[in-house]
Amino acid sequence: MPPNPANKPLSRNKLMEIKLSSLLEITKAINNNYKTAQLLDIFVNVLNNQLSIDKLALIGTKGKNWQCILKFGVEKEININPIEEFKSATEITSLDYINSSLKNEFDIVVPVYHKNTPLAYILIGDLNDEKLEMSPIIKHLPFIQTLTNIIFVAIENKKLAKETVRQAAVQKELELAFEMQSMLFPSELPNNDIIQIDARYMPHQQVGGDYYDFIQLNEKEIAFCVADVSGKGVAAALLMSNFQANMRILFNHTTQLTDLVHELNSKVMMSAKGEKFITLFIAKLNLETKMLTYINAGHNPPLLMENDNVSLLKTGTTGLGMLDELVSVKEGVLTLSSNSTIICYTDGVTELENESNEDFGVQGLTDALTENKTASMADLNSIILKTLENHKGNRNYIDDIALFSCHII
Repeated sequence: MPPNPANKPLSRNKLMEIKLSSLLEITKAINNNYKTAQLLDIFVNVLNNQLSIDKLALIGTKGKNWQCILKFGVEKEININPIEEFKSATEITSLDYINSSLKNEFDIVVPVYHKNTPLAYILIGDLNDEKLEMSPIIKHLPFIQTLTNIIFVAIENKKLAKETVRQAAVQKELELAFEMQSMLFPSELPNNDIIQIDARYMPHQQVGGDYYDFIQLNEKEIAFCVADVSGKGVAAALLMSNFQANMRILFNHTTQLTDLVHELNSKVMMSAKGEKFITLFIAKLNLETKMLTYINAGHNPPLLMENDNVSLLKTGTTGLGMLDELVSVKEGVLTLSSNSTIICYTDGVTELENESNEDFGVQGLTDALTENKTASMADLNSIILKTLENHKGNRNYIDDIALFSCHII
């Protein structure tokens, strides 16, 4: 539509034509998914060229912050929080009636709301005070408000659409990461007349930093571990996947736990560069002699139940990735009696709080073990998880949870 030449007064019919044409143009632009800048160009053309408004500023949100999105007829920078500046202006208002720092620049503020939420504020200036009651601009204000509302709802919808696409992409990546992380865990665990093992993993987010593993070293020996990366989410999961790969490679070269732990510490330092660390319980069990060799690297001590007595497996060293070199690494060595049970876990189990802010604690885990000492490992883990659910009540899980239960027959 051509501009209004020389700002000549427009007839009522001509004004109606301009407004209807403008609404039609905006509607077509929205339906054709015009970019935000193109929608704003149409907005400026209608107000400045068609309705002869010479001084205007449009304040809206970009991201999470309010800012002046466009202006014409004014050189002053406009940096305000309109929610505070115009808090008393819930409808079209003269700036003379509110305490605004912009009343020397503009005459009127036009708030634009959508479902009681402010979308934008339009500032209009250079009204003719002597003809205020008859000013065409005054008559245009409801239309300007409507036009702005249509445009900003469209802009907000475009933002939501982009965010929806972004979230869908993130969700897809998380689903892939979950599938990849699931592949880290052993697909089969032994359940025979010599040893019975069951494990569970519940990530706090879609992926997490807890990990357990089982490795058949040879016909007589097995190895197993439980580990926990500091932090949560994708970063923790990536570090843990790298850790698992390194551990399995190192087991191909040595079965000496002390050497293995020193090497793993170096690998974690290289990968995490001191920004994260990993706690680890790793053990090697001879199925014939029932000799257990283990190192606890800063991890929650597993529970060992023998002859109805429960002890904690604490011997070891500091967490991996905390120091460039591990100063001292001690191996725990003991010969297990028949009918022994070991429960390995991460701190998401013992630190889970109830509605009274009480941890589940080692005692809660000990009670679950001693009260269900004849249960299979699968049943025992199910009972522990159910007990945790009852303990937390309406509280949320705050961390990843891993359980690895082993019964030596």
